[in-house]
Amino acid sequence: MTEQSPYDPDGEPFPTTYYLTCRHLVAAISRLEAAGGVERWSSAARADEALAASRARADSEQRALRRDLAAGETGRDGGASLDLGVGGAGRTGSVKCLHAHAAFALARPGYELGERIVAELEVLWPDRCCTEPGG
Repeated sequence: MTEQSPYDPDGEPFPTTYYLTCRHLVAAISRLEAAGGVERWSSAARADEALAASRARADSEQRALRRDLAAGETGRDGGASLDLGVGGAGRTGSVKCLHAHAAFALARPGYELGERIVAELEVLWPDRCCTEPGG
């Protein structure tokens, strides 16, 4: 996983602070999304007070992280994207991208919603790193 700047070198916003780089994990989460995971987890986050509170804390932490990483830069959007939550989400709405929530949970332990998304995956990591020969 990598930690991304809120803006690319040309000032274009990049809304995801933590980005998954393990192709195995990306594929597993893509399968979860294809099976209706975004809608299901969006509903769960609205219906479950603990998950809603977890998401609100993570979104707040995400905004603070983005501002710290931006170090005063506001990019081409004048800083508007610095107010986005996990995965580029606004203050309300769907979970949007399970990849971003999983990455946030792996980078910042204690994010219950993201940790529950990750726990749903059958196998988190491959037996062997895909960057190794034969992996």
